[in-house]
Amino acid sequence: MTSIRPSIALPHGLLRLRPLRAAALAMVALAAGCATPKAESPGYDPARVQARIARVLPGSTDDRAGWARDITAALAAQGIAPARSNLCAVIAVAGQESNFQSDPTVPGLGRIARAEIDRRATEHHVPQLLVRAALALHGPDGRSYADRIAAVHSERELSRVYEDFIGMVPLGRQLFGEANPIHTGGPMQVSVAFAEQYAKDHAYPYPIDGSIRHAVFTRRGGLYFGIAHLLGYPADYPSPIYRFADYNAGFYASRNAAFQNAVTRATGIPLDLDGDLVDYGRWGEVGKTEQAVRTLARRLDLGTGEIHRALSRGEQADFATTDTYTRVFALADRLNGHPLPRAMLPRIRLESPKITRRLTTAWFAQRVDSRYRECMTRMR
Repeated sequence: MTSIRPSIALPHGLLRLRPLRAAALAMVALAAGCATPKAESPGYDPARVQARIARVLPGSTDDRAGWARDITAALAAQGIAPARSNLCAVIAVAGQESNFQSDPTVPGLGRIARAEIDRRATEHHVPQLLVRAALALHGPDGRSYADRIAAVHSERELSRVYEDFIGMVPLGRQLFGEANPIHTGGPMQVSVAFAEQYAKDHAYPYPIDGSIRHAVFTRRGGLYFGIAHLLGYPADYPSPIYRFADYNAGFYASRNAAFQNAVTRATGIPLDLDGDLVDYGRWGEVGKTEQAVRTLARRLDLGTGEIHRALSRGEQADFATTDTYTRVFALADRLNGHPLPRAMLPRIRLESPKITRRLTTAWFAQRVDSRYRECMTRMR
């Protein structure tokens, strides 16, 4: 069975954000593109790095020098080496997510946003008469909210409309609470919640115009936080395609999907290979993966509390060092007759008003990986 997960960059209000843990953002000096080499100060020339990036950007890219400068600066600020593999990983994701537009347009975004407002109004039993009256009010720029929504072309524009609507119109707070429904944005379509948490734990190197949310929608801010999300955590995957899947599905989703596959092999219990080891949606509930692992408790010589604590570290690097992880794989490998994979593409279906065909995390990772390989060839 394929899990369904809303894709990134949605004005949909359904994106599930996992708990963010600073420990998962630690950088370590690992070799290869699927790891994250740290910069060896001062072992590289920023001007040469920028020139290298500019040479391999798509020919249609506007301000190639500006893109190259911001990518180079973001890597340097986070201590990530400008290795060919890292440069191409960033270029591949930015190309896939925005085609190198700092504020990418979304066809029909105004219509999608209005449909979302109507959906929430129905959910809250708010009559359309009140919705139309609220949208007829004029915001700070003198236009009605209805006109502003109809005219938006990008998520940055729509995010600003929602900020005003929530902050100034009572119905806006009733429909959306304090939460802006635009969850991701910028040239790498990075999560705003991730950026806000990351900025609390790391000094943001640029002046902030209003808020970190606003920074995400700029080229340099979007690249800075997108690079942190893509490369700012250790992972010893055999191929960068699994890191690209993680970018879409969450830290270590590819490793965790392989663990779920091992649990199924050891128990015979089918699981969605979605990378979610605990139930993030309902606190206190025991998810399917945890229930399956608990059936192995005696064979693994583990208590349920120890199992839960280990699975709760599923978004951290050290989950792979826990007894739960190592003993499940030891048992599954023995039953299988040979080692099972330690990384698998998560089986997650992406769902959004913007998506008109069946897309999955695997599709996303494969598309990015294709761009990555093309970049690596050009950069040689």
